[in-house]
Amino acid sequence: MILVCGEALIDMIDNGDGTQRATPGGGPFNTARALARLGVPTAFLGRLSDDGLGRRLSALLTADGANVSLATSGPEPTTIAVAAVDGDGLTEYEFFVEGTAAPNLTPAMLPESLPDEIDAIHVGTLGLALEPMASTLAELVQRESGRRLIMLDPNVRPGLISDPEYRTRLESLIPLSTVVKASVADLGWLYGEQPYEAVAERILGSGVRLVLVTLGAEGAFGATADLRIHVEAPPVEVVDTIGAGDVFGAAALARLHEIGRLGPDLELDAEELRALLNFASEAASLVCTRVGADPPWRSELQAVG
Repeated sequence: MILVCGEALIDMIDNGDGTQRATPGGGPFNTARALARLGVPTAFLGRLSDDGLGRRLSALLTADGANVSLATSGPEPTTIAVAAVDGDGLTEYEFFVEGTAAPNLTPAMLPESLPDEIDAIHVGTLGLALEPMASTLAELVQRESGRRLIMLDPNVRPGLISDPEYRTRLESLIPLSTVVKASVADLGWLYGEQPYEAVAERILGSGVRLVLVTLGAEGAFGATADLRIHVEAPPVEVVDTIGAGDVFGAAALARLHEIGRLGPDLELDAEELRALLNFASEAASLVCTRVGADPPWRSELQAVG
C-alpha cells in the first residue's frame, strides 16, 4: 500500500464567462486518486473539513478506492485554490488557506506507527509549505526514512511560500527520500538556473535512489546512480495541465508497485526505468486532454511489459 500525505482542497476554475466551477484538487489528493484508479492499494493521510466540500473530497477518495481511515476531519472550512488557466493550458493558483482544514494537520493526528502493509509514502506540494502540516509531515518522513520508500514531490508554489523554513525543510528532506520527482520549474526555484541534468546529479549525490524530472511538452528525464534516460511526451491536444505532475508521480509509483520495486533500496535497470518514464508520461499526457485533474484509470493506459 502507498500512503499519500498532504492537502485536499477545492480548485475554483474560471469557466471563461465570468463564472467559476468548484473542482476537487490538491497535489496529494490528486495523487491518491490517481494511484487508486491505477489499481494500487492507496491510503490518504490529511486533514479534511466536516463541511459539504470536505465530505465531497472524502467521498471521491473513497469512490476511487483510496482508504481514508488515517485522515482526520474537523470544523475548519475546506481550503480553496483559485486556478487561472492561460491560452496554452498552463495554470497559476491563488490560495485561501488561513483558518482552513488542510494546513491543520498536527503531530497528534499521526498514528504512532503505520500499518505494516504500507510500503511507500508520498509527500509534497502544500504539505511541506503550510504549518503545522509541514512540520508534521517532515516528522513523519524523518521517522519512516530508510524503512519505507519515500517519494518527495516539491511541486513548489512560489506565490504561497512565506515560511522562511520552507527551503531548509525541503533541503533536509531530500536526502531522506528514495525518489525525488520534480518539474524543471521546481528545480529552478530550488537550485537556480542550472541544467536539470546537473541538478539531478546533485540530488543523487545526497543519497536519493531515483530522480524524475518532468519537462512538459519535452517529455521526462529519469536518473539513477548508473542511468540517465530521456523519453518524449506523447503528442496530445492540451486542454489544461491541472494535475498532470501529480498523475505523473502517481503513475511512476504505480509502475514501481507493478514490478515489485517499492522499497527504500530501490534499483532499476535501463528497461525498467524507460518503461516507468513512458508509462508516467502517458498517464500525465492523458490528463492534459481533460478539464481539471481527472486521473486516468488503469484500463485507459497501454499495458507496459
